[in-house]
Amino acid sequence: MKMTKISTCLIAGLAFASMAFAQESETTVEGEYMSSADDVIITELANADERENKEVALQYLRDAVEGGNVSPDMMMALEHLAGEGINTQSRTKGRVMNNYPDIRREACIILGKVGTDDAAKTLNKIMKTDNEPMVLSAAVYALGEIGYNDNDEVSNAIAFYANKVETLNPTSSLALEVVNAYEKLSGNIKDIKPVVNSLQRIATDHHFVKPVRDRAREVLNKIRSSDKNSDSKK
Repeated sequence: MKMTKISTCLIAGLAFASMAFAQESETTVEGEYMSSADDVIITELANADERENKEVALQYLRDAVEGGNVSPDMMMALEHLAGEGINTQSRTKGRVMNNYPDIRREACIILGKVGTDDAAKTLNKIMKTDNEPMVLSAAVYALGEIGYNDNDEVSNAIAFYANKVETLNPTSSLALEVVNAYEKLSGNIKDIKPVVNSLQRIATDHHFVKPVRDRAREVLNKIRSSDKNSDSKK
């Protein structure tokens, strides 16, 4: 893949900054400077028009998450990339030029690896605004991995938007991620009714392949059994 001019310059700048401060990286001041340099470069790459730059930004962000060094600016870059073409649009003659669902999907996966409540809230917003099954699947998967569900905020949102997507564009892959997310969140759900209703729809909807319907029944039975056991202990 041919690298665009802006990504080449920015990467060269990052390499130069890294070399310039490599010998003194143990000090707090230089460490903060390098973090700031990373933030600036990632932000510029994420905000650039070219797809290639956004892919480079995602690679830097993956590395930052794996290294446990995610700054507020990096979180803003991830939020921007997760909404690329939906929340932020670049148009030419009325046509959206930056509709990159694969970029949004990857950003959602990385947000899941960040694993914070703030990341979950960003994913929840993405789930409400996007309509691409591949992006929604990634967002739902990531939300299940994080496990955040304060006041049933996430489980209710998944149930609502899963029903909407199932009606308009039933997709077995998305339905499976929904079912798996319900299972992961099941220990942190106060009102199981929306989740039970959603699972019942998936379990009986023949738009979905049989393994997905069977999986929905399995999780439905687990949640019902768990809820009955919880009631008996009260």
